Amino acid sequence: MDETSGQGTSPFSGRPSELIGRQIAGYRIEREIGRGGMAVVYQAKDLRLDRTVALKLLAPELARNDTFRGRFTHESRVAAAIDHPHIVPVFEAGETDGVLYIAMRYVAGRDLRHLLDREGPLTVTVAARIGIQVASALDAAHDHGLVHRDVKPGNILVAEGTDSDHPEHVYLTDFGLTKKSLSLTGFTSVGQFVGTLDYVAPEQISGKPVDGRCDVYSLACVIYETMAGRPPFRRDDDMALLWAHQYDQPPALSTVRPGVPDGVDAVLAKALSKSPDDRYDSCLAFVSALRIAARGAVTGGGPGPGTETGTLPGGPGPVPEPPVWARSVFRR
Repeated sequence: MDETSGQGTSPFSGRPSELIGRQIAGYRIEREIGRGGMAVVYQAKDLRLDRTVALKLLAPELARNDTFRGRFTHESRVAAAIDHPHIVPVFEAGETDGVLYIAMRYVAGRDLRHLLDREGPLTVTVAARIGIQVASALDAAHDHGLVHRDVKPGNILVAEGTDSDHPEHVYLTDFGLTKKSLSLTGFTSVGQFVGTLDYVAPEQISGKPVDGRCDVYSLACVIYETMAGRPPFRRDDDMALLWAHQYDQPPALSTVRPGVPDGVDAVLAKALSKSPDDRYDSCLAFVSALRIAARGAVTGGGPGPGTETGTLPGGPGPVPEPPVWARSVFRR
């Protein structure tokens, strides 16, 4: 019997420890690093190439659905074909003994969800710096005909950057399991949107055709949260939250984050428009406008929310804030 099968050893429903040390499709599982409603992600060793990977195993019921398997294979191949510095590379995707899996580059670092929970709201400058990298990745995917549909902090990985001008290197992940794939199988429902409802575009909720502008909306929700410490809409239940995305206007960021420049409010309002036609045409157009607005806070009279004042060795001037991944170190 294959070690991925058998009663009580399902890679999805079993206890995480049950798969540690086991082998699936040429990968030896080392530890669990993430779990969601439809997949579990493990750190694993690629035994053929002797490298560490992130191995995502999908829920068994998805593998049993022919429509989903076909869509999964197609979208995984498209994602693997995108060569972009801010998209987590997909090494392999396939099925073995009834288990669908994706092997991706293992990225050392934290996802944006963990960083926000630990650090709290970010400055406009840092939020825009992270956002421009995510936007670049999303637009590259759109150029390949792939819409992400699930942009959220948990799908944005933040690793150490290369130098002081690029203190964070951001990766976007999870292209191989989109909401469209799930909707074709009947697995998508309001209940299974839980966890991503904070970032879902109105046209996704209403079931209308979507394009890259739905990712513009979701990215705007994420960037709003990075600066406000909360998503643009908060409601007591899921249905009220769905209604808010479709019909309510988000509060201006300046009402929950005093001191941001007026231009930032206008940029976010456009990106969060209910109609895709009223939004920016691309994610990069949105974040570029945000960066221009953020510069107004820094170059206007006095320091803005994107600058910490202080003295650098060798003379007076602004002290650049540490990157988000390093702040806990700087605080010690």
